[in-house]
Amino acid sequence: MTITGNISKMRSINETPVQYFLPVGDEEVAMTPLIGKKIKLQHTGTINCINCDRKTKKSFSQGYCYPCSQRLAACDICIVRPEKCHFDEGTCREPEWGQSFCMQPHYVYLSNASGLKVGITRESQIPTRWIDQGAIQGLPILKAKSRFQVGLLEVEIKKHMSDKTNWQRMLKGQPETQDLKQIRDELFEEIQPEIESIDKRFGGDQISLVSDDETGVSYPVQQYPEKVKSFNFDKTPEVEGVLQGIKGQYLILDGGVINMRKFTGYEVTLTV
Repeated sequence: MTITGNISKMRSINETPVQYFLPVGDEEVAMTPLIGKKIKLQHTGTINCINCDRKTKKSFSQGYCYPCSQRLAACDICIVRPEKCHFDEGTCREPEWGQSFCMQPHYVYLSNASGLKVGITRESQIPTRWIDQGAIQGLPILKAKSRFQVGLLEVEIKKHMSDKTNWQRMLKGQPETQDLKQIRDELFEEIQPEIESIDKRFGGDQISLVSDDETGVSYPVQQYPEKVKSFNFDKTPEVEGVLQGIKGQYLILDGGVINMRKFTGYEVTLTV
């Protein structure tokens, strides 16, 4: 099989194990069944912006050309640092987009990828967000009525735990299972005053505790690498090897790993 097209991040379904699908042009390739087979990925040299489709020499913010990265609200700093939201100041790059994306219910969650971490996401991205980061466990703990509010909550929780995933450690194997509910309960005891303060700032009844069950994730990995070597299409246009597993947005080959999400908008030929 050979197929060429612009790629984007892999779509996933949380089955046992996770089923991954790589968009290539107008088609989707089921990747989980390819584990154990030799594959080749060759970047053709073409990169297209995922918003305006123009050709670009360099990709920004995982798939955009430079003009779009400077113009779109989806590329603003507040997307990665939601506590910096400036919608209420009237300076949002795209107020209508901000209303539909940021002024919607969001969750604060705990997850376990390379270890315990805190994060935020929209309800529609559960459990996709956890799969994309390679977490084996995920638990929503707080719900707020806007992205700004969960960003402020995350800032307080980051004083007690990390908000980052160590991707190299995540790709070397499974972390120890954590008791996320117990950690949640202990966390609430510590930050209850901060939760109440943030809620009061927005008039009350904006933040609620979540009692959902934990979600577990099992990844299709035959063998984890002892040492993690990362491939980069900008430096090595042709990548090939036996596909030994998939975790997060990484293909694990016998010679190294590659983050497919990082190369959204790149035109690639996939050969099995």
